[in-house]
Amino acid sequence: MGFSSGWYKYSALVLLPFVVGQAFAADVFVDLPITNAVVAPDGFLRSVIQAGTFPGTNIVAMKGDTLHINVSNHLVDPTMRRSTSIHWHGLFQDRTASEDGPAFVNQCPIAPNASYQYNFGLGDQTGTYWYHSHLSTQYVDGERGTLVIYTHLRRSDPNDPQKSLWDVDDASTIITLADWYHTPAEQLMAQFKQDGHEPVPASGLFNGVGRYKGGPAIRWAVVNVVAGKRFRIINISAFAAYTFSVDNHVFNVIETDGIATVPLTVSSFEIHAGTRFSIKFMIQLTANQPVNNYWMRAPMTVAGSSSILDKENVKGILRYAGAPAKDPSTSATISPVALDGGGSASMLQEFQLATLINPGAPGGSAPADHVIDLDFDTAGNGIWEINGIVYTPPDLPTLLKIINGATVASDFTVSEHTFILQQNEVVELRIHGSDHGITHPFHLHGHAFDVVQSASGPVNYKNPPRRDVVAVEQGGVVIRFRADNPGPWFLHCHIDFHLEAGLAVVFAEAPAAQRTGPFAQIIPPKWLDLCPAYNALDPCKLLLFQSHLSESHTSVFAV
Repeated sequence: MGFSSGWYKYSALVLLPFVVGQAFAADVFVDLPITNAVVAPDGFLRSVIQAGTFPGTNIVAMKGDTLHINVSNHLVDPTMRRSTSIHWHGLFQDRTASEDGPAFVNQCPIAPNASYQYNFGLGDQTGTYWYHSHLSTQYVDGERGTLVIYTHLRRSDPNDPQKSLWDVDDASTIITLADWYHTPAEQLMAQFKQDGHEPVPASGLFNGVGRYKGGPAIRWAVVNVVAGKRFRIINISAFAAYTFSVDNHVFNVIETDGIATVPLTVSSFEIHAGTRFSIKFMIQLTANQPVNNYWMRAPMTVAGSSSILDKENVKGILRYAGAPAKDPSTSATISPVALDGGGSASMLQEFQLATLINPGAPGGSAPADHVIDLDFDTAGNGIWEINGIVYTPPDLPTLLKIINGATVASDFTVSEHTFILQQNEVVELRIHGSDHGITHPFHLHGHAFDVVQSASGPVNYKNPPRRDVVAVEQGGVVIRFRADNPGPWFLHCHIDFHLEAGLAVVFAEAPAAQRTGPFAQIIPPKWLDLCPAYNALDPCKLLLFQSHLSESHTSVFAV
């Protein structure tokens, strides 16, 4: 089937004003300037990209709100990308796929000295989310932040089954883990394409600060705690995973990736790029233990090493009210931990998680309507592929092509690697491949999915974990979701260098329904201006920059 590919052609039916349909919903307006700044979160001074502030501005909303986030692009540093886009990680974007953020899937980038207001409703979603640039590897340079959706008036929602589990849940209870580099992302990616070795971070940041070997003793981040606090841990890294634990403590996991879970007592958990956990501390293990300081540990898991990275030295301080302002002297908790009421707590295994609300994989154990096998591998230095295809972004965004009539797989190029999904069918993805010693966190946009087969444990259709990022190792995983959200949705490895290297596919979900009818996309008129503005940049859209590390190393990259 043919379709019009010109950016200026569109159906008038989709150019609708943005309408808020939620009863009692509030409109939340946020200004988010994207700027360059010079910071030293681990003591090494470098130019970065910040979203409002560094670390990024924390965006807060309530269930049912509509967000209006004005992203203004003030980027000028030629060593980094200067156009941008923002993805609101984990949000479903019901009828607002134009606001999802991935460059050349859902939009053209926001050009330098331009702005775009993202408008989208939150529906019934609550929980822990984050946002980040979705243009090339740009968020490696710092463009990322947190986004938390609370129930109405924090705990007054009578439909919240977890409302009695905590008393305090605010910005002070958010913990971010991030890998940090001393070299701009574009240079790192260029090197990856030359030698095939994933760039190794210089340090890990715990709530925005960290240390590297040979660097200054930056003060550790302090998290103050009293009884009844809910803590939200978010891995905003581009590569690294962490193992999170707290000395002399076990805790209940009560949320993963925005999905409420049956409380599960554990001593630690692995947290991969893009994933989120909420926890509630249960006990201090030593009876009658005095108020004290405790290490919150998050040793890094990352392929490779460097002379300045200390993988073990990613941590912060948990400080109880009344404890002295000094570093802890506690030792790491060793699993399994015997519990007073019997049983024990160990490291979380993903298959142990159980969804609290509306559990069960779509279709149950019956065969899925649409089974897609995704086999990934490397295809050369700095190149990854799925089913033998290296994903390459198109010149025109996938959403724009669909609006202009793209409906079947042949309407997209092979390198766009686009699968057509029929509306409301049960989709089963079997993701596996040659991991090359790296755990790959795959993220699906537009949906949460049920993990019916994790990297370990039994097959489970009755009450599997539900999330939007799944860790994939050599043996693979099986996930299921219902195609009930028409739009173009990215599935990709959340190791940002791998995404840029081609480890991605796109699902064009119910293309015809995106154009007309009750599920048609709400396209803001200003969204249509993004492509002309971006295409009006330098005709080659290329910049030449000189590496700060070597006068002889020069790279070319797109704006």
